[in-house]
Amino acid sequence: MSDQHLAVQSFALGGFQTNAYVLTNKETNETIVIDPGMQPERLLQEIAGKNVVAILLTHAHLDHIGGLNQVRALTKAPVYIHPLEQEWLTNPDLNGSSRWGLPEPIVCERAEQELADGQTLALAGFDIQVLHTPGHSPGSCSFVIGKHCFGGDVLFQQSIGRTDLFGGDYETLMISIQDKLFELEDDTIVYPGHGPKTTIDYEKTYNPFVTGMLR
Repeated sequence: MSDQHLAVQSFALGGFQTNAYVLTNKETNETIVIDPGMQPERLLQEIAGKNVVAILLTHAHLDHIGGLNQVRALTKAPVYIHPLEQEWLTNPDLNGSSRWGLPEPIVCERAEQELADGQTLALAGFDIQVLHTPGHSPGSCSFVIGKHCFGGDVLFQQSIGRTDLFGGDYETLMISIQDKLFELEDDTIVYPGHGPKTTIDYEKTYNPFVTGMLR
């Protein structure tokens, strides 16, 4: 089904202001949640009563999974993550929550589904292309529906994801941006893990971290 039936809502959650996304098929009312972050009350209120068919995780840092347990309990939807970060869901040392002074570390059940680079997920009436885009973290993935890309913490408006956390690597991140995201059509909208949305063309033109590397 074309992305013309896609409705996108965003919620900046928690102290990290992490963008959680609610994707709804306007024809079927089926819904997908991407990256349920910390303090998810607004997100939970929005999806209550919706037919949530999947929870997609771009990666498993604490601020992207902080509300996973609540969303999972409410929706009973299966969780999708790259296998390189499957263990991060259950291990607070890997997802970082043991080091941030939280009242309780974040511990989640393992994901029901594991993602693979290049696969296509058929969910909520959409064909969702999975791109493995590591660098910010080893298992970072981007999800593409038509000209909409949900990229987590890989590429931001005029910035890039940090690479100084466990498993991060700057050169790998640059390759992911160049060889995966910048191969998308220029008018593709990028919905990042933090901050405002942008487009591939805008970042090729104005992002100071990547403009010098274009081939």
